[in-house]
Amino acid sequence: MKTILILVGKTQNKHFIAGINDYTERIAHYMPFEIRTIPELKNTKSLTEAQQKEKEGQLILQELQSSDTVVLLDEHGKEFRSIELADWLQHKQNTARRLVFVIGGPYGFSPEIYARANDKISLSRLTFSHQMVRLIFVEQLYRACTIIKGEPYHHE
Repeated sequence: MKTILILVGKTQNKHFIAGINDYTERIAHYMPFEIRTIPELKNTKSLTEAQQKEKEGQLILQELQSSDTVVLLDEHGKEFRSIELADWLQHKQNTARRLVFVIGGPYGFSPEIYARANDKISLSRLTFSHQMVRLIFVEQLYRACTIIKGEPYHHE
């Protein structure tokens, strides 16, 4: 199973970039994994939040294949403990050809993206910056991989 993380806009903070790159390399030892970045929209001052979400949504949809299992990182999604996420991921590895996670822009997702999604996951009830969510998510994905393999990274 190939796993893809779609991001809207580049990661800015050099410390987050270093951490994301580190975990991306680690994840690659367990599964094919790549990050795809959709460029930030230009001249957004003239756009409403809804228009921004719609334009970002169109760009996200262009990255998807009809057979993809699409999972949104969304504040209204299901929350997991790390072991539960590993179980969920292992099930997806057995059922999905391409598992695509999406971290949206600052205003969230368009209705079209919600309609296309197969699932939603929340990393926490706390609010994190979109930049920080990227690092937290790839760390949790790596942690899930090590749990599945029974490796000692995660401590109960």
